[in-house]
Amino acid sequence: MIYPSIDKLLNIVDSKYELVHIAARRSKQITRDGFLQMPESEYKSKKNIGRALEEVSEGFLEIKRKED
Repeated sequence: MIYPSIDKLLNIVDSKYELVHIAARRSKQITRDGFLQMPESEYKSKKNIGRALEEVSEGFLEIKRKED
């Protein structure tokens, strides 16, 4: 089973495409800076893209929604 679940993530982010964009940008930041929002031992994923998705799931990233 994939963690975090896509259903939980889509409650936080409006679309799959936006989720991919957010996770990719955060993953690149982790690679570049090495800064993690949680202690490394608390992540279930060893890869940065999975860690970025976990940060979205835990609410560590502020997601701004466009208002019409």
